[in-house]
Amino acid sequence: MGVSVHHISQWKQTGQPTSPIAVLTAWDTISGQIVDQAGADIVLVGDSLAMVALGYETTLPLTVEEMLLCARAVRRGVKNALMVVDLPFLSYQASLEEAIRTAGRMLKETGAQAVKLEGGHRAVAETVQRLVEWGIPVMGHVGLTPQSVNQFGGFRKQGKSQAEADRILAEAKALEQAGAFSIVLEHIPAELAYTITKALGIPTIGIGAGGNCDGQVLVTADVLGLSAWQPPFAKVYANLREQAIVAAQQFCGDVRSGQYPG
Repeated sequence: MGVSVHHISQWKQTGQPTSPIAVLTAWDTISGQIVDQAGADIVLVGDSLAMVALGYETTLPLTVEEMLLCARAVRRGVKNALMVVDLPFLSYQASLEEAIRTAGRMLKETGAQAVKLEGGHRAVAETVQRLVEWGIPVMGHVGLTPQSVNQFGGFRKQGKSQAEADRILAEAKALEQAGAFSIVLEHIPAELAYTITKALGIPTIGIGAGGNCDGQVLVTADVLGLSAWQPPFAKVYANLREQAIVAAQQFCGDVRSGQYPG
């Protein structure tokens, strides 16, 4: 039996905090297979695929149809982990009806078990509450929310001032009250992440938020060293980009020299 939303939402209540939640991203069938077979608890089809797989400079241009296509591919590779799909920019902000329709399509057309959306202000919390009421599990996301990159002036650390920290804590609490089953805390001070984690009954998933969260997530392309650039909080566990270039160069050289096919 695979990981379920209920399993994650009850993580703290079932004595699991000694075993933090491992989350990795995926964007196609192969990456889905890799992270699922590696034992990730959650596979996130994050809108980071806009930059990782589709070559956009930010996550903003990603469309619903592009996300649906990638999520369906990931689903074919994931057998055990809980699969969560990001809602793209402007696919849930315009109206509650649009948010329900988009989130519903993500579950219905991809086989994902939950969606993730960014922000925690009043309108977002209300949207989360309605989605949950309609049977759509929601993962929240506060701190650095990449879809707000233009407002932030770049991918900058959030929550460094007391006012920002208070706002992010309030947003996290509002999302929990709205029914979110877990919350991503991105690029915020470790002390703030610790405070939020202690204040919530649902798991927090950190990314650049220190080691006191209930789980951790990284972009798989960063973990594997496939990205041309990694954020400062990423840890690179392999250098597959360089190895892949070398392998491809060897193939091209063998073809040109006649050594392949031999």
